[in-house]
Amino acid sequence: MKAAVVVFPGSNCDRDLKVALEQAGAQVSMIWHKDTDLPSGIDLVGIPGGFSFGDYLRCGAIAANSPICRSIISHAEKGGYVLGICNGFQVLTETGLLPGVLLRNAGLKYVCKAVDLKVETSDSAYTSGYAKGATITIPIAHHDGNYFADTDTLARLNGDDRVAFRYAKNPNGSVEDIAGILSDNRRVLGMMPHPERMADPLHGNTEGRLLFESVVGALERA
Repeated sequence: MKAAVVVFPGSNCDRDLKVALEQAGAQVSMIWHKDTDLPSGIDLVGIPGGFSFGDYLRCGAIAANSPICRSIISHAEKGGYVLGICNGFQVLTETGLLPGVLLRNAGLKYVCKAVDLKVETSDSAYTSGYAKGATITIPIAHHDGNYFADTDTLARLNGDDRVAFRYAKNPNGSVEDIAGILSDNRRVLGMMPHPERMADPLHGNTEGRLLFESVVGALERA
């Protein structure tokens, strides 16, 4: 399985995401935001956390207009897989690949800590390794992680079983405690928590590793 991790000016979790995917068995290349094309044969694109373009304008808004994002949108529209974590989730909403927006945290402060997440669905390549209803501990580190969507969008997300994770104790004001969502075809996942920071025994917890093992395994079997 081949994956590519995008690097923007201000990305700071790109290497962590690359390592987590490699430990799960993927072949990973790094691509610069000014590249216009994805490498041949890519199955999964990873958009990492960080502060792309210094979070100027809106978080993820400038990155979403980088040349490589046109290829990422095309990749997703053709049925390719895309994983956006933290700032990557913000980029995915700005590109329109996922609905909703990420607003300033309700407490107006940066939050960095481990939180408990409830796995809302196991019906995706990313979450198939978890039991639905399971609680896992994954770190968050964000200032603009307050997910918001209108009533109709929330109804669709809930009705189509597209909420991937919810916070057990809401740290940022996200509507309905939403921490991660899936696209219509379930191949694009955006989430604010950082599974790549709980993917190695040295992290003190490996509950994030299962997400990477799940998606890599699913794509290898496809």
